[in-house]
Amino acid sequence: MSGRRSALDICRVPAALLVAAIHCSPLLSYSAGADFVLTRVAARVAVPFFFMLTGYFVLGDVGKLASALKKTALVYLAAMLLYLPLNIYSGQLPGLRELLLDGTFYHLWYFPAVLTGLVIAWGLSKLRGGVWLAAALYLLGLPGDSWFGLVRGLPWLAGVYEAIGYTRNGLFFAPLFLLMGSRARPGRGAEGLALAAAFAAMLAEALVLRRLGWQKHDSMYIMLPCVMYFLFRLLLGLRGAAPGWCADFSLLFYLLHPWCIVLVRGFARLAGLWGLLVENSLGHYLAVCALTAAATAALLPLLRRLRPVRAYPKARAWVEVDASALRRNAEALMGLLPDGCELMPVLKCGAYGHGAVKSARVLEGCGVRAFAVACAAEGVELRRAGVRGTILVLGWTAPENFPCLARYGLTQTVTELPYAEALSAFGRDVDVHIKVDTGMHRLGLDAEDIAAAERIFELPHLRVTGMYTHLCVSDSLAPEARSFTGAQSKRFFALAEELRRRGHDVGRLHTQASYGLLNYPDARCAYVRAGIALYGFKSAEADDAAVWPPLKPALSLKARVAQVRELPEGAGLGYGLAYTTPRPSRIAVLPIGYGDGCPRDCAGAWALVNGKRAPVVGRVCMDQLFIDVTDCGPVQSGDCIQLDIAALAEASGTITNEILSRLGPRLPRLWT
Repeated sequence: MSGRRSALDICRVPAALLVAAIHCSPLLSYSAGADFVLTRVAARVAVPFFFMLTGYFVLGDVGKLASALKKTALVYLAAMLLYLPLNIYSGQLPGLRELLLDGTFYHLWYFPAVLTGLVIAWGLSKLRGGVWLAAALYLLGLPGDSWFGLVRGLPWLAGVYEAIGYTRNGLFFAPLFLLMGSRARPGRGAEGLALAAAFAAMLAEALVLRRLGWQKHDSMYIMLPCVMYFLFRLLLGLRGAAPGWCADFSLLFYLLHPWCIVLVRGFARLAGLWGLLVENSLGHYLAVCALTAAATAALLPLLRRLRPVRAYPKARAWVEVDASALRRNAEALMGLLPDGCELMPVLKCGAYGHGAVKSARVLEGCGVRAFAVACAAEGVELRRAGVRGTILVLGWTAPENFPCLARYGLTQTVTELPYAEALSAFGRDVDVHIKVDTGMHRLGLDAEDIAAAERIFELPHLRVTGMYTHLCVSDSLAPEARSFTGAQSKRFFALAEELRRRGHDVGRLHTQASYGLLNYPDARCAYVRAGIALYGFKSAEADDAAVWPPLKPALSLKARVAQVRELPEGAGLGYGLAYTTPRPSRIAVLPIGYGDGCPRDCAGAWALVNGKRAPVVGRVCMDQLFIDVTDCGPVQSGDCIQLDIAALAEASGTITNEILSRLGPRLPRLWT
């Protein structure tokens, strides 16, 4: 579990305690004003926090969304059955409105709000400006809650809000916080002060509304989203170790505490302790919390047995991604950019094996607003996860996928006039960048074909928003490479200048990938398409880099030791007995192989064991490989071993780009 996720999980427990405080008013016996501040202002962050948690972990993944809806519906059904005896006892059997909006018991409104809110938030996340539409819904809900005084003098409008009932529901309240959670990014240092200022403003708002008598309810304040924005960013920036029971404890505590309120009151009446356990508000709250915690602790083992058993992600082999390293790499590269130039991270092939969606979210937190992908499907994945800004499709998109370009607002590369004409004939407006071939002879319009380039600008439905080329030997500073790169750049900018002279807006120009920025900086570029350097690697150790900022690999490939074998000199091992031990050796078997992306022939690669290099020996199997740990000190089954990506690439005669992009889907990606 990542440190940031751990910090969020830790905060589930105090959030549940705050919900109980709302229903017990622990300070009311001492000061109505202090209790108001605690329960009607401070504690109002608890439920939005739970909504934001759900949005953070669920929205953006259809599979997770469906699972969350199913799980929430089942929990809601169980909760309805749990509180049905109290409904019957009170003579208040729930109707359709309570079932779908208000909850069948006073605290169960949260579950239909999650169900409705997730569906609405997921739909809004597909729209440009969806979060602002959610904010508009929230503002529409304010007069039905804390700001009811605004409409009290308008009988027809007040009647509408009276008919609606509570507006802190899945329509007005939940979508905004769910979307905010899905887009939350770690803070960068000033969140504590900003949170304090926002909370002070919310407190002032609440006190003014209270004095005016405007509040119909007290769950929705204008400043509450601001408080939650800074609070969540602050929590995301914290690290800590959370016990594994926090999530389940908070859920059960939330569900059970109203029953415990009833039981405490009943016990107090029977035992003659009404004054201590009920009339004394703090004693009442503490008794409710103690009973609820005890009941929760007793039920936790049962809940765990009911949950499906999931495979432990670090049981075999896995990929660890350091979000802070990725962030620092992005900031280091951005520090090299000339004025007016932006970083365009390349997220193709799952962000070079790191995970495209999570990488995009980290980079958005650094201020990145443009990304590049290889194909339309990769762009769609990012859009469906809520990634905004420019998403440039670098590769060819088949006509069957043209609707994806328009539907998800992707920017398509056009590489020749016939392809541009086919895209124009599709009949929907699409942003495009023109790819210019300046010598690589892969995809692209010939740099000398000015007539074809000009015709692309004139085609209907195509909005040319940029042009680019690819510098194919920019990873070298040899004289011939310098000459060729200079010629490529000259041909590209000559075409752009001629098109400008003919009255065309060529949009944003870009020539540089990672090595282009490091070796051939050009102030005329509006984007740098950073790939391998962004992730902290060189393609190959021999590559030239005129400048190499303090970049750190963000990805680590790890595996556990399955077995350690003591072999005599001359023992063969693996398929074909391709390796023979030159001495008595200790050989560790790792449960990772070419099925996970490790090349079958990578003799000479190594893993890091107890701070020493352990060479890979023999042929790599589909699911296993061998390392020689004779000189590495004590090694036993279950030990965690890190394989060196650069060494794997060099030993197998390829580049780190290939190794990273080949890391298989059965390797869990664990972000820290």
